[in-house]
Amino acid sequence: MAQTPARKILVHGHRGARAMRPENTIPAFEYAIAQGVDALELDMAVTKDNVLVVSHDPLLHPPVCSGPKPEAVIHELTLAQVREWDCGAVQNPGFPKQQTIPGTRMPTLDEVFNLAPKGKFLFNIETKSFPDHPELTPSPADFVKLVLTQVRKHHLEPRVILQSFDFRTLIEMKKIAPGIMLSALYEGTPKDFVTISKEAAGAKIVSPQFKLVTPDLVRKAHEAGLQVAPWTADTPEDWDKLIDADVDAIISDDPAALIEHLRQRGRR
Repeated sequence: MAQTPARKILVHGHRGARAMRPENTIPAFEYAIAQGVDALELDMAVTKDNVLVVSHDPLLHPPVCSGPKPEAVIHELTLAQVREWDCGAVQNPGFPKQQTIPGTRMPTLDEVFNLAPKGKFLFNIETKSFPDHPELTPSPADFVKLVLTQVRKHHLEPRVILQSFDFRTLIEMKKIAPGIMLSALYEGTPKDFVTISKEAAGAKIVSPQFKLVTPDLVRKAHEAGLQVAPWTADTPEDWDKLIDADVDAIISDDPAALIEHLRQRGRR
């Protein structure tokens, strides 16, 4: 009998392609699209004037962004004030191949969604919400309403995954737009992926820290109809472990290298 072809493993460009371009910027996303990623992975914060911007941290600070002060809280600044910061001038010391692009400003989610016509890739967008620091973000319900407004403006409902460690935002999205794909981010004590999904509004994607992945946990997740998309693996050794565990997707800072590695393993 003919052997069934190996299933394609999807590639999510972490913060665009943090290993090669300034993270969570339009140049990083454009680079990732050009490499052929299946999804752009990115993070969202909210300005004082309720604009969704793309940032992993709720604070502005070097090396990611440099500006008029050593540090500033995004939620306490207007978009105009956030745009005073340069988010491409300083190389992240953790990524020696990262090319600086001075003058790069923090993009809005609206601007990132404008890239949609460049391909059929997904947008895996994270609500950076902090239960212990409610002053840094809107409430989960208000945060999700802002997100959904942008998703609907760009007619991207089929192409958006909402991911979060704060499952309150996933629960809120499930209430107001049950058709949006949900992904439960997880780190910490090892836990069954099916249990994580149940705690996260029945999210169909579970996204654990990659070291928590085992073949058995992935198999049980697949039996329950779930997908597994671990974060953030950047070395061939770690990619091989995830490939052998039969994950559905891999989130990586270096999507181009991961795509080539998957090709060599027959999974692209």
